[in-house]
Amino acid sequence: MTEIVDVLIIGGGPAGLTAGLYAARARLTTLLIESYTVPSQAVITDLIENYPGLPEGINGFELMARFKKQAEQFGLKSIAEDVTTIEKDRDRWKVTAGDTVYNARSIIIATGARAKELGVPGETKFRGKGVSYCAVCDGALFKDKEIVVVGGGDTAVEEALFLTKFAKKVTLIHRRDSLRATKILQERALANAKMKFVWNSRVTEVLGKDMVAGVKIVDVKTLQTSEIPCQGVFIFVGLVPNTDFLKGVVELDESGYILTDEEMKSSQQGIFACGDCRKKLLRQVITACGDGATAAFSAQRYVEAEISPTL
Repeated sequence: MTEIVDVLIIGGGPAGLTAGLYAARARLTTLLIESYTVPSQAVITDLIENYPGLPEGINGFELMARFKKQAEQFGLKSIAEDVTTIEKDRDRWKVTAGDTVYNARSIIIATGARAKELGVPGETKFRGKGVSYCAVCDGALFKDKEIVVVGGGDTAVEEALFLTKFAKKVTLIHRRDSLRATKILQERALANAKMKFVWNSRVTEVLGKDMVAGVKIVDVKTLQTSEIPCQGVFIFVGLVPNTDFLKGVVELDESGYILTDEEMKSSQQGIFACGDCRKKLLRQVITACGDGATAAFSAQRYVEAEISPTL
């Protein structure tokens, strides 16, 4: 691709699409590259009920479809591909995605994050055979089954509640003696007759032969071990930023999150970051949108200064 776009956005979640909306609306030539292998966390969320202006809540896939349609009305172009490298070439950036190299004056990284693995025996073996990291994707496969959910934060509790629509029983295993999720989610979970809780415990192994048949757990206080029979294990123990391809390009923290200032500027001039892939306090759709708008405005100022330095 010989054309040089003003802004190239990597990532098609709420941060990337908001950045695309703001950049395209500012009449910057804008291309968004979204991964076709790693979906946005928002897309695979069944119900988003804390986004302002939508009191009834909305499915994450539908909300992202609305974001994209609105951005495209202002001229945003998008493709589905996985970015592998970013390189500086004089006054532009070269971004390789698939077999194509794209040229850009500025880059906005909005690659988000993916589910973190437990790292226990059996987890990899049974992935797709009972082990899952996405309730919306796989929940319907476990109708009338017994399911274990691992985690205690907002995502774990939200997904566990969603799974009660299908499962006969959902057992939530948490390493502490109380949930970390927001109070309203805790109240709903504790009041749900299909949900059972195993406190102060962690999963040490996923059991089974051809498919998941249970999990082995250990009590973190007594060190007593036991087994819980189940046909599915859903794991929600945190996130890992999708920034592996950025090592050596921009500065990352020890967990792989991109370090930025409040203007979304990274350590590399001309590269900005927004959303869940950057180091921040709160990772929500609404904060991703704010990040995206700020990143687009910063990119706009950068591009305008590059094109007309006297402005």
